[in-house]
Amino acid sequence: MEDPNKSWSISRRDLIRTAAAAGLCLMAPPAVVLGRTKPDKPLTRVLGRTGFEVTTLGLGGQASVQWTPPGEDPQHIILKAVDLGINYFDTSNVYGPSQLNYGKAFRSLNLIPGTPEYDEAKRRSIFLASKTGLRYAKGQPGRRGNVVSVTNGPAGSMTLDDLKRTLSQIFGDGRGNYPPGSYVDLVQIHNLTHMDELDAIFEGLSNPDPKAEWIGALAALRDYRDGTNLTGLNPKEETLIRHIGITGHFSSPVFMECMQRDTGNVIDTLLVAMKVFADGAMYGKGNHFSRQPTDVVRTVGSRSIPSAPLIRYSLSTPGISTAIIGIGHIDTDRKRDQLEQNLAAARVSGQMDNTERRQIEQSAARAKKGMTNYFQQEAEALSPPRHFAASQAVQDDQRVVRLSWQTAYAGDQPLSHYEIRRDEFRVAGFEHDPESTFVGRVEHRPQTTPSPFTFEDRVKDKLPHRYRVITVDVSGRMAGSEEILLPATG
Repeated sequence: MEDPNKSWSISRRDLIRTAAAAGLCLMAPPAVVLGRTKPDKPLTRVLGRTGFEVTTLGLGGQASVQWTPPGEDPQHIILKAVDLGINYFDTSNVYGPSQLNYGKAFRSLNLIPGTPEYDEAKRRSIFLASKTGLRYAKGQPGRRGNVVSVTNGPAGSMTLDDLKRTLSQIFGDGRGNYPPGSYVDLVQIHNLTHMDELDAIFEGLSNPDPKAEWIGALAALRDYRDGTNLTGLNPKEETLIRHIGITGHFSSPVFMECMQRDTGNVIDTLLVAMKVFADGAMYGKGNHFSRQPTDVVRTVGSRSIPSAPLIRYSLSTPGISTAIIGIGHIDTDRKRDQLEQNLAAARVSGQMDNTERRQIEQSAARAKKGMTNYFQQEAEALSPPRHFAASQAVQDDQRVVRLSWQTAYAGDQPLSHYEIRRDEFRVAGFEHDPESTFVGRVEHRPQTTPSPFTFEDRVKDKLPHRYRVITVDVSGRMAGSEEILLPATG
């Protein structure tokens, strides 16, 4: 997970390939040790804007916690994770029995509010995160345009139905009831894929109206985070969640747009460090989303693709707080225990050497014939600056040209800067001094708000001029905008 406001230098592709790009470790010796024998105390990092220190390994809510193969026990997996000191626990309203399995484990751990044995201190030490695939909290159930909502809950469910379903399945009776004092640390809007879904989840956030026909997920979740009733959907003014986040597999431009729209800092987390083993495709499973117990991988890495480097790759990416990994198998033999081996590998501080990162990425391109990123949008080349615009004015006898643009999208290398060019191409009847074509440079920075990049050029003449802006990445590759012609003045 990543802090939406954290400055970092990373390519667009890397934003969501973090988990899947890892592959063969070229530095592994011929006699490979597949894992360490015993994990040390977990390391922690602050999770996004939550202020909560989570362990660098989180327990995923899928694998054997959702699709339980014969011989595995999801409750024992969860209990062992707690015993090892892991404190981030992931589940979802589209993960089948996953939430119910957490409920069984939490009862064993005395984490149910209102019971005589309730251990409030232990509950505060655990960070419980669930997800909803429902984009609207109010409106007509089903599809609206290109927006599709999904849940394992009853037909016609809306966002808050998923929230209360989570509370009931983990802390209550599983039939809609939950005890006072129940809460979820983080509710995430699950698997955002395209821009229309952003329009849906943001609907009503800036101007909540209880009379509105449609209200998006964010406005309603904010009410249940803050104990308010701005939407009219929280009449008891309950506080049932602590934080709100988003997740996704497919499109980093969608994530970037979501962060830019969130001018009120409602979103505290962005989940990207998942599918560290490409949902098992690195270790024998087919190139498809898991659907059944036979898809669950129950071994620890392989001799050709050790698991530890893939975990280190994810956690050495700037901005990542925790790697969320589903567990297929735990074992009394620590070398065969996925949970213990993953936890040992997750003791990562600092960044990985760029040479090793590139080796892992290049190896991943060869694994499964390069098809391990099946859940992501196809890679795209470096893009020009988006929405390039130019205007001019004369102020106190000084001609001022103002340029603006939205962030470019990186290819396989991080963005470096933007170059501003004036009168770059000779056109008949449009003469210029070749030395004047480069007029400025603007360093790239992560654009986390709608405010565009800007540049001012103070021009000494009244002639017409042509401008364009060129994206430059760290490898020196360029992608330029179309030219804009500004007419003569005066």
